[in-house]
Amino acid sequence: MEVMFSPSVAFVLLLSLGIVLCSHSYQRPHARDLVSVPDTDDSDGTSPQQVHVSIVGTNNMRVSWITKRDAPATVEYGTSPGKYSSSANGNTTSYSYLLYKSGQIHDVIIGPLDPDTVYYYRCSGSSSKEFSFKTPPSNLPINFVVVGDLGQTGWTQTTLDHIGAMPYDMLLLPGDLSYADYFQSYWDNFGRLVEPLASARPWMVTQGNHEIEKIPLIHPKPFVAYNARWTMPFSLSSSPSNLFYSFDVASSVHVIMLGSYADYGTDSDQYKWLQSDLAKVDRNKTPWLIALIHAPWYNTNEAHQNEGEDMRRAIEPLLHGAGVDVVFAGHVHAYERFTRVYNQKADPCGPVHITIGDGGNREGLAKNYQSPQPAISLFREASFGHGRFDVVNSTHALWTWHRNDDDVAVIADQVWITSLSSDPTC
Repeated sequence: MEVMFSPSVAFVLLLSLGIVLCSHSYQRPHARDLVSVPDTDDSDGTSPQQVHVSIVGTNNMRVSWITKRDAPATVEYGTSPGKYSSSANGNTTSYSYLLYKSGQIHDVIIGPLDPDTVYYYRCSGSSSKEFSFKTPPSNLPINFVVVGDLGQTGWTQTTLDHIGAMPYDMLLLPGDLSYADYFQSYWDNFGRLVEPLASARPWMVTQGNHEIEKIPLIHPKPFVAYNARWTMPFSLSSSPSNLFYSFDVASSVHVIMLGSYADYGTDSDQYKWLQSDLAKVDRNKTPWLIALIHAPWYNTNEAHQNEGEDMRRAIEPLLHGAGVDVVFAGHVHAYERFTRVYNQKADPCGPVHITIGDGGNREGLAKNYQSPQPAISLFREASFGHGRFDVVNSTHALWTWHRNDDDVAVIADQVWITSLSSDPTC
């Protein structure tokens, strides 16, 4: 699947180009070691691996997987184990990065599917393993898992175990998936690590800075691995780019996935697309509006101060004008929840901002906060964990942050959020 080169050689190469992989003004504690997931014992190279699913519209699902060698881009599926009443064909691609050559990346859209239903499926006609997923519900309630800066360490595994221990309908990830950071075999390891969860529920993701992987002169094109491996349904929302898009789920929630590392200026494609996308949302029919970014616009941690400020100045008026309820961010490796804010001040008609960049990355936690704690910051803690956003009905949702406390999931922060569409003053 690949030609490997040693990290030491790559590091020297990057240094020679004047590239700094990580530069921070604060000291992070050590994270747990990388979790290595063995490659499949695959004699003919056609067994599916790194399987993950994502929604495409209201009743279709994209199934993505990788094989080492050529194999049919076919998914067979049905509602009973081992019985596949339907099938669909798709596309196969691959990519190269320096000396690395990816496996065959298969992408198949299946459907139409019934809501809130378990489907069993197999990929490339392989009898080696049967997978299953559950489609999201067509109406409320719906349960989201939200986790950022996931990585592939022992803490990542703990987070994944906690996520899988409780039911949910969809996972939202605001950037920084694998932390491969130029070493493409880590993308493969990440895919195998998350497969048990990502093959069973739709994972909807956006990019972070660790997905850029651009090397001047040698590999100037950014997001190559990310775009090849994690195709999202951007075209359905009329977006021109996989780096920003939107989708509807449960008939009542509109989710906007923004690109912190795509151009967001007022003349940019992203800005113009967002204007158009928000204008199409009917809050009488869609009471909940959620946005995801990577670099937070509000942050009282000493890490990554003001890195999202330019984007905030450009995009925040659009989100405020549309009545966005919640903005989830990553990037800062800690947890923080703000009151409703707009333009750096508390605002009852602004969104709740939540930083959830604590999935388990290899860089460790950002432990230093500004003191005293500003009034708009209601809860903050440097611990690994994940969040759950349970939209109960058109007016109320329950947000819960689960801290990884010595490998036990502990509810550390919980709050009810009321939709702005139900507030006549907004």
